[in-house]
Amino acid sequence: MVKTLKNEKISEEKDPWDILIAPYLSEKSIGLVESENKLVFIVNEKAKKNQIKWAVEKEFEVKVEKINILNDRKNRKKAFVRLNKKNNALDIATKLGMI
Repeated sequence: MVKTLKNEKISEEKDPWDILIAPYLSEKSIGLVESENKLVFIVNEKAKKNQIKWAVEKEFEVKVEKINILNDRKNRKKAFVRLNKKNNALDIATKLGMI
Protein backbone atom coordinates (compact mmCIF):
# COMPACT_ATOMS: atom_id res chain seq x y z
CA MET A 1 0.00 0.00 0.00
CA VAL A 2 1.23 3.49 -0.90
CA LYS A 3 -0.05 6.76 0.52
CA THR A 4 -1.53 9.30 -1.89
CA LEU A 5 -1.82 13.05 -1.45
CA LYS A 6 -4.90 12.96 0.78
CA ASN A 7 -3.63 10.06 2.94
CA GLU A 8 -5.76 7.57 1.07
CA LYS A 9 -4.01 4.39 0.11
CA ILE A 10 -3.58 2.92 -3.34
CA SER A 11 -5.47 -0.33 -3.31
CA GLU A 12 -5.03 -3.45 -5.36
CA GLU A 13 -7.82 -2.29 -7.70
CA LYS A 14 -6.10 1.02 -8.60
CA ASP A 15 -4.79 1.10 -12.16
CA PRO A 16 -1.04 1.85 -12.43
CA TRP A 17 -1.71 3.71 -15.69
CA ASP A 18 -3.52 6.40 -13.66
CA ILE A 19 -0.04 7.31 -12.38
CA LEU A 20 2.04 6.37 -15.43
CA ILE A 21 0.61 8.35 -18.32
CA ALA A 22 2.88 7.12 -21.14
CA PRO A 23 6.41 5.94 -21.88
CA TYR A 24 8.62 8.80 -23.10
CA LEU A 25 10.37 8.25 -26.41
CA SER A 26 13.47 10.21 -27.41
CA GLU A 27 17.00 9.40 -28.44
CA LYS A 28 18.18 10.07 -24.92
CA SER A 29 15.58 7.82 -23.31
CA ILE A 30 16.38 4.95 -25.70
CA GLY A 31 20.07 5.40 -24.86
CA LEU A 32 19.25 5.22 -21.15
CA VAL A 33 17.36 1.96 -21.70
CA GLU A 34 20.38 0.40 -23.34
CA SER A 35 23.21 1.87 -21.26
CA GLU A 36 21.84 2.44 -17.74
CA ASN A 37 18.88 0.03 -17.48
CA LYS A 38 16.44 2.96 -17.09
CA LEU A 39 12.93 3.58 -18.37
CA VAL A 40 11.46 7.07 -18.79
CA PHE A 41 7.76 7.77 -18.28
CA ILE A 42 5.54 10.83 -18.39
CA VAL A 43 3.68 10.62 -15.09
CA ASN A 44 0.78 12.31 -13.36
CA GLU A 45 1.87 15.76 -12.20
CA LYS A 46 0.78 15.03 -8.61
CA ALA A 47 2.47 11.63 -8.40
CA LYS A 48 5.23 11.11 -5.87
CA LYS A 49 8.24 8.81 -6.10
CA ASN A 50 6.74 6.07 -3.96
CA GLN A 51 3.56 6.06 -6.07
CA ILE A 52 5.58 5.83 -9.30
CA LYS A 53 7.62 2.99 -7.84
CA TRP A 54 4.45 1.12 -6.88
CA ALA A 55 2.94 1.61 -10.36
CA VAL A 56 6.04 0.38 -12.25
CA GLU A 57 6.52 -2.61 -9.95
CA LYS A 58 2.86 -3.59 -10.19
CA GLU A 59 2.49 -3.14 -13.95
CA PHE A 60 5.72 -4.76 -15.12
CA GLU A 61 6.49 -7.11 -12.19
CA VAL A 62 10.03 -5.77 -11.74
CA LYS A 63 12.08 -4.38 -8.86
CA VAL A 64 12.77 -0.62 -8.98
CA GLU A 65 16.13 0.52 -7.66
CA LYS A 66 15.87 4.32 -7.95
CA ILE A 67 13.61 7.06 -9.35
CA ASN A 68 14.56 10.57 -10.46
CA ILE A 69 11.92 13.18 -11.27
CA LEU A 70 12.18 16.02 -13.80
CA ASN A 71 9.65 18.76 -14.52
CA ASP A 72 10.25 19.98 -18.06
CA ARG A 73 9.42 23.27 -19.79
CA LYS A 74 6.21 21.86 -21.24
CA ASN A 75 4.87 21.31 -17.70
CA ARG A 76 5.23 17.55 -17.94
CA LYS A 77 6.61 15.43 -15.15
CA LYS A 78 9.12 12.80 -16.27
CA ALA A 79 10.20 9.88 -14.13
CA PHE A 80 13.55 8.23 -14.82
CA VAL A 81 13.17 4.74 -13.34
CA ARG A 82 16.28 2.60 -12.79
CA LEU A 83 15.50 -1.08 -12.59
CA ASN A 84 17.28 -3.70 -10.53
CA LYS A 85 20.14 -5.49 -12.29
CA LYS A 86 18.09 -8.69 -12.38
CA ASN A 87 15.45 -6.98 -14.54
CA ASN A 88 16.17 -5.85 -18.08
CA ALA A 89 14.75 -2.49 -19.18
CA LEU A 90 15.26 -3.46 -22.82
CA ASP A 91 12.69 -6.27 -22.49
CA ILE A 92 10.09 -3.89 -21.05
CA ALA A 93 10.85 -1.23 -23.67
CA THR A 94 10.33 -3.82 -26.40
CA LYS A 95 7.06 -4.91 -24.78
CA LEU A 96 5.90 -1.25 -24.76
CA GLY A 97 6.87 -0.78 -28.41
CA MET A 98 9.64 1.72 -27.66
CA ILE A 99 12.28 -0.25 -29.54
